[in-house]
Amino acid sequence: VLLPVTSSECHIKDKEGKAYESVLMISIDELDIMTGTDSNCPNNEPNFFRKHVCDDTKEAAFLNRAARKLKQFLKMNISEEFNVHLLTVSQGTQTLVNCTSKEEKNVKEQKKNDACFLKRLLREIKTCWNKILKGSI
Repeated sequence: VLLPVTSSECHIKDKEGKAYESVLMISIDELDIMTGTDSNCPNNEPNFFRKHVCDDTKEAAFLNRAARKLKQFLKMNISEEFNVHLLTVSQGTQTLVNCTSKEEKNVKEQKKNDACFLKRLLREIKTCWNKILKGSI
């Protein structure tokens, strides 16, 4: 069995995907529904996705950064349910990728209520998890 390569400071727990499928994926899907359609989102690529990608050696590091980035969307204050799902995805992902180097650089503030960026971030997190889990089968 070939397992995905991760950066040295992060390692992925639960490579079978049980926690992802039973908890994180459900919250990601709920957040996706709550943020509505992305039909009126611009097609440009934010800097975050140019700098941070889910490639074959940095999946865990990408997920860790993306999970940290999610927390700033708590300020959108959409609803209590939204915040619960957001924290579930953010904290759950950080727990599952288990990164030892706590890079506490200030995460650049995204526009406070950029729902388009949030939808893209959720899509990228989901795609990255699916990539990791496919590699472990």
